[in-house]
Amino acid sequence: MKELAAATAVSPDGGGRYTGEIRPGWDIMGNANGGYLLAVAARAAAHAAERPDPVSVTAHYLRPVKPGPVMIQTEVLRAGRRFAVARATLAAEKSLVAVLGTYGTLEPSDHLERLESGPPDIPPPDDCLPIEPTEMFPPPFMGRVEVRLDPTGTPFATGPATGKPRVKGWFRLRNDEPIDTMALLVAVDAFPPTIINANLPIAWTPTIELTAHVRARPQPGWLRCAFTTRFITSGFLEEDGEVWDASGTLVAQSRQLALLPKA
Repeated sequence: MKELAAATAVSPDGGGRYTGEIRPGWDIMGNANGGYLLAVAARAAAHAAERPDPVSVTAHYLRPVKPGPVMIQTEVLRAGRRFAVARATLAAEKSLVAVLGTYGTLEPSDHLERLESGPPDIPPPDDCLPIEPTEMFPPPFMGRVEVRLDPTGTPFATGPATGKPRVKGWFRLRNDEPIDTMALLVAVDAFPPTIINANLPIAWTPTIELTAHVRARPQPGWLRCAFTTRFITSGFLEEDGEVWDASGTLVAQSRQLALLPKA
């Protein structure tokens, strides 16, 4: 069963409008996961733009989102030969998420490549810590995807935090569902926040803005992911992410701005 595909499905309703449903179980403490919401809105915008792949998309989260029916209003701002730019607003009674993105068709590239670094060093998936939801923690969302954390420096796996705000691990969809470029938008927001390793008295951090750059369609298999924070200041933190596929290709990058809850 293609669970993510069904959970992000949208239907055209005329005038650039699409209908969809935020499914139960894709939440963090009762509110839908940000990457999942981005995938729902981006799927509508990609359909409107008649381009299958998100290339660069940015979501601003206006309000927490609960399960239920939603409407996505889209507007194609520009349609060129290779790329189209479209806006999508996901709403129920009020606007909930605003997304602006560039969409195209990602094909295998023969362009010049230069990489200053490679995939992160992570033990094999079978040697990593699987995150399975319980009644208390982790949240239900973790039952919809499969995440395995690097056991070195994962405080609730091996002991004290490392003090470095960094999280690494593996990602894939459950039930052998293939990972497409929309699923990459979920992958970049699927891991515990980097602050769990920072030796600070803060656990979860709500996302204000999330940007994802999709470089390529991933090959089948586990995705190797790493997220790093360098600056925790003025009540905010950033998370920079990188996602590599089974062939060692960089398939996505991300940056999100998150809020430190007040004590």
